[in-house]
Amino acid sequence: MPGIDFNVRTAKRGPMFDGRTAKAMHAYRDEISLRIAEEGEKLIRQRLKVVLQHPTGYYESRISVDRAGDGYRVSDGGVIYGPWLEGTGSRNSPVTRFPGYATFRRTKPLVDKRAREIAVRLLARYKAMGLI
Repeated sequence: MPGIDFNVRTAKRGPMFDGRTAKAMHAYRDEISLRIAEEGEKLIRQRLKVVLQHPTGYYESRISVDRAGDGYRVSDGGVIYGPWLEGTGSRNSPVTRFPGYATFRRTKPLVDKRAREIAVRLLARYKAMGLI
């Protein structure tokens, strides 16, 4: 009975083997985190325009996206009365009648809902580049 012999050679070429895919995945993860934080910043600014009764512009100007470890976060830059406006300070209810606006706490679930949509939209762009 005759036998069949095979000789196979493979060449490792392309974005998966030269490191471009790994770099693109890291960039994708970082950009997802940044875009989600930017969405949070946008929603917080929108809510502050609605809830602040006598805005001076200072507090709103301090809202920003900052690098936090390997991701990003939205903060008020450590404004001294930030916890009072949020409702987590020691001078909120029951010490005073002001319960706070809970802007950051109410915005987080909205951002969490939009996170998947943001990630999928970015993934399409990275796929179009042919790296993922």
